[in-house]
Amino acid sequence: MTVEQAEQAIIGYTIFNDWSARDLQQLETQLVIGQGKGKDSGVTLGPYLVTPDELEEYRCDGKLDLQVTASVNDRVIGSGSTPQMDWSFGEVISYVSRGVQLTPGDVIGSGTVPTCTLVEHLSMTELESFPGWLRDGDVVTLRVQGLGESRQTVRASSPPHRLAPRPNPEAAPAPNRVNRAPARVPYTRGLHEVADRVWAWTLPDGGYGWSNAGLVSGDGASLLVDTLFDLALTREMLTAMRPFTERAPITDALITHSNGDHTHGNQLLDPSVRIIAAQGTADEIEHGMAPEMLAMVQTANLGPVATPYTRDRFGPFDFSGIRVRNADHTFDRELSIEVGGRRVELRNLGPAHTAAASVVHVPDAGVLFGGDLLFIGCTPIVWAGPIANWVAACDAMIALDTPTVVPGHGPVTDPDGIRAVRGYLVHVAEQAKAAYDKGLSWAEAADTIDLGEYATWLDAERVVVNVYQCYRELDSGTPQLETMALLVMQAEWLAKRSS
Repeated sequence: MTVEQAEQAIIGYTIFNDWSARDLQQLETQLVIGQGKGKDSGVTLGPYLVTPDELEEYRCDGKLDLQVTASVNDRVIGSGSTPQMDWSFGEVISYVSRGVQLTPGDVIGSGTVPTCTLVEHLSMTELESFPGWLRDGDVVTLRVQGLGESRQTVRASSPPHRLAPRPNPEAAPAPNRVNRAPARVPYTRGLHEVADRVWAWTLPDGGYGWSNAGLVSGDGASLLVDTLFDLALTREMLTAMRPFTERAPITDALITHSNGDHTHGNQLLDPSVRIIAAQGTADEIEHGMAPEMLAMVQTANLGPVATPYTRDRFGPFDFSGIRVRNADHTFDRELSIEVGGRRVELRNLGPAHTAAASVVHVPDAGVLFGGDLLFIGCTPIVWAGPIANWVAACDAMIALDTPTVVPGHGPVTDPDGIRAVRGYLVHVAEQAKAAYDKGLSWAEAADTIDLGEYATWLDAERVVVNVYQCYRELDSGTPQLETMALLVMQAEWLAKRSS
C-alpha cells in the first residue's frame, strides 16, 4: 500500500495499551529470537473507536497532534503527544503492508509515546525517581486527547509452575565456595543458641544475600535483629524461632542497616512489632534500591562475564511480593531498650558499610550483633565509607570485649574476628593510598592490589568497590559510578583471576 492508500484505509483510532513483562523481556531478548511471553498479546483496546473525520481538528502538518498522559494510581508518570512519532500512521501502515495481505479489522500500534512507560524512568543513579513496577491493585490510566480514557486495575495471578533448570554443558563447573573462617558455633543454615536465650540465625556461605539475623528473648518479650533477603527465607527463620517466640513474642525488631538482605522480610512481622532503626537507615530504606531492581539484576544482560556472575550471586533469591516496611521508631547514635527485663544497647557506628550501621549489644549475655560492619571469612564491601570510620567502628566493637560476636555475614566469631575485619580495611586503605601516590588510576590500583592474607576470603572481587571508595575519599573528582557498573567490574576482576 502507498502512504495515501494506507491513510484512506484507516477506519478509526483507539487507545492501544501494550502491556509488557519487562523481566521476561530481558531474558527473551538475550536469546535473539524476538518477543515471547514478555508480550504474550497483552493488549487493552478502547474505550472508543474514533473515525478519522472526527479527529481532523487535531491534524497538523499531515500528522495527528493528540496529547497523551499515562498515570498509575492517578499519579502522572509520563506525558507526550502523537507528533513525536518519527513516521505518520500512513507511513507506518505502508511499511507494515510490505509482503503481507492486510485485512479489515487489523490493529496497528503506533509505538509507545515517550515517557509513558515505566522502564523509561528506570535509572540506577536516580533510584528515588523511579515510580516502581506495577503491583496488584494498581490502576493504570491512559488518556489521549480525542480518544478518551482507558483505565484498568492490575491483578496478580497465581505463581507460575517452575520448570526444572537445564544445565549448560558448555559452562565451566561452578567453583566450590566454602567459608573457612573459624566458627564459635557450627556454621550451618539455621538457628543456633549462642548464649542464654540469645540465638543467631546463620546462612552459609555469607556471600551476597546469605546474611545472618538474631533473636534476644526476655521474660515475655523478644527482640529480633534483622530480617532476610526474601520472604521465603524470612518465613523459614521465623518458623524456626516460633518455639521461643510463642513464649516470648517479638515486640521489637532492630534493623542494623538498609540493605535488602537485612530488611526485605520486615513485612512478615506482626503489625504490633515496633521496628527500630537509626535515622540514617530509615532514610536509606525510604530512598534506596527497590526489590524490583534486584529482580532486574537477576535477568539483565550484562555481557558474557558479568551476566553469569550476577545470576550466580542473586539468582537463588525470590524478590517478588516484597513491600519493604520501614522503621516505626528511629534514633540518632544510641538507644537503650528493655526486652522482657533485659537491657539491650543499640548503637549506630556508621557511616561505614552504609550511611548508618547499627550494632546490638546484650551486656548480660556477652553477645554483640555486628550487622554488616562485620563480614567473617568473606570480604567486606564499602558502599558508603569513609573507611577510617569503619575502622573506628571496629575499635568501638572490640572495646566492648564481648566473647560472642554475630556478624552480618559469615560464622559466629569473637573479638579476633573483628580484628580481622579491621586488618583488611586498613590493608586496603594503605594499598590504595600507595597506588594513588604513584599516580595509578583507581581501576589500575584495584587490578594490581596485593591482598596478602585476605586473598582467600570469599568474594575477594569486592576490593574493586573498596579501592574505588578509597579513591573517592582521596580525590573528590573521582567520577561517581552506578552500582551496576561496579558489579560488572567485580565480575571482570574475578574472571581474570579465575581463568
